[in-house]
Amino acid sequence: MDILFEILIYGSIHSISLALIALGFALVYGTSRVPNFAHGALYIINGFIVWSFLRVWGLNYFLSVVFAIIVTGLIGALIYQFFLIRVRGMAISEIIASYAIGLAILEGFRWGGFKGMTYTLPTFIQGTIFVAGVPVDLHRIIVLVSGLALVGFLWLFTHYTRIGLALRGMAQDERAALMLGIDSDRMAVVAMVFGAMLAGLASVLLLPLGNIVVETGYNVLILAIAVCIVGGLGSWVGAVLAAFIIGFAQIFTEVFLGTHFKVVVALLAIIITLILRPSGLFGQQKELEERV
Repeated sequence: MDILFEILIYGSIHSISLALIALGFALVYGTSRVPNFAHGALYIINGFIVWSFLRVWGLNYFLSVVFAIIVTGLIGALIYQFFLIRVRGMAISEIIASYAIGLAILEGFRWGGFKGMTYTLPTFIQGTIFVAGVPVDLHRIIVLVSGLALVGFLWLFTHYTRIGLALRGMAQDERAALMLGIDSDRMAVVAMVFGAMLAGLASVLLLPLGNIVVETGYNVLILAIAVCIVGGLGSWVGAVLAAFIIGFAQIFTEVFLGTHFKVVVALLAIIITLILRPSGLFGQQKELEERV
């Protein structure tokens, strides 16, 4: 019975963590149809900026987090304005350009000695509580609550604010949005800023549970892609649901097979989805039988 409670509790926390990782990627693609393969690099950049503000500049933790997320959002805007806007609409070029930017950033960090256990962030709150007899550290509880609050905030933002409604309009029908006077490139920049900031928020919540290393950036990108493909590219609701499916599958795998199979689960989820339902759970892309 204890193992079931453990799977339920840690599966929920891990699923929310995956949703946090994937929401920024889903937001950018859902609005601008630009697959931001620099997503993992932005995640790591934000962690390093927080670490720099905290350890080098001596700012307190809260200000370090706020300033880092703002800076990461600006970096996302610069990536779109100087690189992605030039290839927007050319699907392969978008992937190559964004991945090349992310690769350059991550490998630049590696070249600069960004490895090992040197770079870590402190947890927000230390301590452990017992939930149904299962020990859970307080920082993971914060991750769970923050993730649920973020999903609720994004729903309210996209349904009741002018910018959010413009983003939804772009996601649903870009041509109709253009006819209504919505600037597609401006909204794409806004989406890129929000996507980068969401990646930054995910990093400050999740990186205290591990180390800030280059490999984490690649893992985050793989997990974000897996969640978005299973949920349906462009669907934020699908991304959240897919996060729970993959999250619990990974926890079951970790409990019964071992930790090193967790990434395999994400890759298998991508392969199975592309074979059985290429559009994902809530995607709008045409199925094979609709195209032939």
